[in-house]
Amino acid sequence: MLRRLVLLTVALALALPAVATAAAPPYRSSVQPLNPTVQQQLIKAGAWHRGCPVALSGLRLLTVTHRDFAGRVRRGQLVVNADVAAPLAGVFRDLYRAGFRIRHMRFADSYGPVAGRPEDDVTGSFWCRQAVPSPCTGGTGTGSWSNHAYGLAIDLNPRENPYVGCGQSRHPRTRPYFDRAKHRRGMVNPRVIAAFAAIGWEWGGSWTGDTKDYMHFSHNGH
Repeated sequence: MLRRLVLLTVALALALPAVATAAAPPYRSSVQPLNPTVQQQLIKAGAWHRGCPVALSGLRLLTVTHRDFAGRVRRGQLVVNADVAAPLAGVFRDLYRAGFRIRHMRFADSYGPVAGRPEDDVTGSFWCRQAVPSPCTGGTGTGSWSNHAYGLAIDLNPRENPYVGCGQSRHPRTRPYFDRAKHRRGMVNPRVIAAFAAIGWEWGGSWTGDTKDYMHFSHNGH
């Protein structure tokens, strides 16, 4: 009788992870053209204006399932270039299945009223702006368009994955994450790098020299 109880207990323990996995909501994604309301929100936020290198018609609203820092399943949204929207949906599918956590990724987190946006740590893609120079050199712009201005780059959990140059960044709260050997929740890991690499995107954390952009993934590595 005791042997049967032990075997039953073991069987139940082994079954629990499978039940938890089966109960997890499935990953879902969608890609949609920007409707007039979304377009106006981008303009109002200052994310797009006349003269930007990509037209509003060349952008898409990508909606994906992701897990937040508490492990809850959320719906995240990014505005990205139309040419990369479908491949990026596959990237976020892989991140979801790997259990990677993303703190903030709602449309309103990036483009809503300033008073309602999170203070920091927003994962985002499109913003019509110049490339930001290394913290080594200072300044606010390089004079050339960023890949973000085309919707061809994503910054992932900026607090946990800072833009660092010469041992410094522009945001003091990121300092605890300078040490990349001590892995913590939300930090880019090999599975994240591999998911983006699968669609040909490169990671700013692999740049040579003193400057590393650990949050940054882009279609050409810049």
